[in-house]
Amino acid sequence: MKSGFIQNGYFLLLTFVTGLFYFCFYMVALSFSLSLSFTVIGIPLVTHVLRTTATFIQFERTQTKIYTDITTDVYDRKGATGSSVWAQAKAELRDGRNWSAVFWLMQKFAIGLISLVSVAIFYVAPLALLLAPLLYRYIDMNFIFMQVDTLAKALIMMVVGLILAAVSFMLSGRLARIMGGYTRFMIQQLNR
Repeated sequence: MKSGFIQNGYFLLLTFVTGLFYFCFYMVALSFSLSLSFTVIGIPLVTHVLRTTATFIQFERTQTKIYTDITTDVYDRKGATGSSVWAQAKAELRDGRNWSAVFWLMQKFAIGLISLVSVAIFYVAPLALLLAPLLYRYIDMNFIFMQVDTLAKALIMMVVGLILAAVSFMLSGRLARIMGGYTRFMIQQLNR
């Protein structure tokens, strides 16, 4: 049970990291490759960037299965086949599923921000409150409108930390399943 709580925290942090990566990767790669599209190298760059979506979606499937035990459908993307490189590039660029996959993966950034805030509330805040009796002498601690400067106030903060830890223990699994459900929904929408 404890390991599930920690595993949910890992998943929430990984959601933030991957969301940030997808957002930055596609923002930079598509901006760069589309700005070079007037040259010979720009269009192949765009197609190679669009081909990464299948790999990233497969990674999302795997991490969701490992951390939340949510089974998702397989993302069945058929690669563009053509007689020439330009025909393949044309097929990749016209495939709306590629662009919607980029959209879904970039949305993961907003979900990652929610995950990061949740980790701060569910994991860091209870730990800081539980350690209040040890830390109040060395760190200026404030909780809502109360300054923690005595042992009695620090013990009150520790009790609040215990309550918050119990609530966090119950809610972290649900939140991880909600975040994992995004991957399932994303793949369902892309497979339509």
